Amino acid sequence: MDEIRTDLCVIGAGSGGLSVAAGAVQMGARVVLIEAAEMGGDCLNHGCVPSKALIAAAKAAHAMTAGARFGIRPVAPRVDFAAVKDHVAQVIAAIAPVDSQERFEGLGVRVIRAHARFVAPDVVEAGGQRIRARRFVIATGSRPRLPPVPGLTDGPYLTNETIFPLREKPEHLLILGAGPIGIELAQAHRRFGCRVTVVDAGTALQRDDPELAAVVLAALGAEGVEIVTEAKVGSVDWSDGVALRLEDGRILRGSHLLVATGRAVSFEGMDLGAAKIAHDDRGVTVDARLRSSNRRVFAVGDAAGQGQFTHLAGYHAGIVIRQAVLGLPAKVRTDHIPRVTYADPELAQVGLTEAEARKTHGDRVEVLRWSFHDNDRAQAEHRTEGLVKLVAVRGRVIGAGIVGAQAGELIGLWALVVSSRIKLSAVAGMVLPYPTLSEVSKRAAGAYFSPKLFDNPALRQVVRLVQRVLP
Repeated sequence: MDEIRTDLCVIGAGSGGLSVAAGAVQMGARVVLIEAAEMGGDCLNHGCVPSKALIAAAKAAHAMTAGARFGIRPVAPRVDFAAVKDHVAQVIAAIAPVDSQERFEGLGVRVIRAHARFVAPDVVEAGGQRIRARRFVIATGSRPRLPPVPGLTDGPYLTNETIFPLREKPEHLLILGAGPIGIELAQAHRRFGCRVTVVDAGTALQRDDPELAAVVLAALGAEGVEIVTEAKVGSVDWSDGVALRLEDGRILRGSHLLVATGRAVSFEGMDLGAAKIAHDDRGVTVDARLRSSNRRVFAVGDAAGQGQFTHLAGYHAGIVIRQAVLGLPAKVRTDHIPRVTYADPELAQVGLTEAEARKTHGDRVEVLRWSFHDNDRAQAEHRTEGLVKLVAVRGRVIGAGIVGAQAGELIGLWALVVSSRIKLSAVAGMVLPYPTLSEVSKRAAGAYFSPKLFDNPALRQVVRLVQRVLP
């Protein structure tokens, strides 16, 4: 068996692995990249990219029905579902060259398309090759997690890995799981004309601030999405379409079933034990440097067990590059990572929610709000649903949530504020173009100072005195 000696061996060509490989090789390190499946990983092929392409098409369809408030007669869209999926495939194809094997080989990366297996703490075998490396990075991503429901695997259930190639429009889509993936795809399919029922054993969007989540769920309800919560599925029957038998006796019937109940990290066949790498069902056990119990091995992205976001994997890649390539100290933070549910309206969050903040900081927490209803651009576009909600302690924002139009874009400011610990006074003092939605953030920050300026008896006395002495 041939042996390759290298500085860095990256296992997994998703967002995190590709970022590490590209950064390291361009800085002069020798890099081997191993991937058994598709280049680009879940984000490009089954996640972020196809879902946002599908959502964009659904938004175009919905716009045809929502013009009455602008004086434009609504019309029912004629949806060519197969053509919609062609659009999704075209978007993937347009982005794919950036993640392709050819590009990375052009950068100087040795790419091996095979499954990787550790045979020693510093050796991996893949594709008939033995790779001995100074450092390894596990970036293997995650796969859909299937709940242990009797009968589920007896029929053609869908996951995010199989729903995007589906070219037949579901008549009635049942979705198991009311997290971000379930909610996003529920609204998109409803806008294409499908009946949609979402089922969850808990509450919908349960990780998010309930006040903000309620705005999203109300919008989905108004569009005709049925959301059934606190409903545990006892079994699945496939004899006539698909039927979910709930433990309370209810039966929900549909034509298709999408399972969106979370994701699981899998290290099947990698033999992490041979490399003395500690792990559990959440991922590789890592320290603050993203280093595993084997000091040669790092983990990034989903495999590190700290969250399942493409941008988090990219951030992890930077932490690893500083250590494994440049030899500089670096530690990971988790308090400044934003997340977005790309429903309409969007829901974005960075830092702590109100409930999380009160649990940690108690009565010191101040909550600041500003409604989209009070924003002139939102009024002009009839997008007045939503608000900015800030959680602050002693004038410092420790969490921000936004629900409303373009929340995913607007949260960027607050990600910077939380990350760099910028004062509210700096945000309140910004000069922004008028009219823009971004003014909601400035106004929310200003809400911290308004009581101190306008409801302050002592300040009023000072102002009266100043007015008497001014020439």
